[in-house]
Amino acid sequence: MTLRVATGALVTTAIIGALAALTGQPLLFPSLGPTAYLLFATPTHPAASPRNAVLGHLVGIASGACGLAAFSLWQAPVDLGHLSWARVGAATLALTLTCGGMAWARVPHPPAGATTLIIALGVLHTPFQLVEILVGVVLLVAAAVAGNRLTGIPHPWWRPASAAADAHEDSRTSPHP
Repeated sequence: MTLRVATGALVTTAIIGALAALTGQPLLFPSLGPTAYLLFATPTHPAASPRNAVLGHLVGIASGACGLAAFSLWQAPVDLGHLSWARVGAATLALTLTCGGMAWARVPHPPAGATTLIIALGVLHTPFQLVEILVGVVLLVAAAVAGNRLTGIPHPWWRPASAAADAHEDSRTSPHP
């Protein structure tokens, strides 16, 4: 298992990093690290499902953008060494919205909390960069699902196995008009 996890991280990081270097786009960013670990080390855990990874990061992206907008920080320079009260407010709002949003939507994916802070703190903050964050997540998830399935790991295609079974059961027991 250790070799498979390390190999998965090596291959996906190299591919996404190469694409980032070739395109000059921020496809490789810090919160992909813990996402990769979840996808390769615990592929059948609900937090590692493609649905939770993609939608969790999407919640984090939207929440980070809300934090930037609420505190008028879209154009503010980044200075992580001397945080302003506005940055603290943006980060606090963004992380609150991310945690609440993931819980409400039932898409737990802890690394999305790092994504929202990357945005709210201004490390990546332009609308195009926000799209690129999601592209990086989708690339990682697609590579992880393919790699895991090729090595015989029953990684779900979208929903966690328990959620898919629950949805199937709900559709069989709910009354239809």
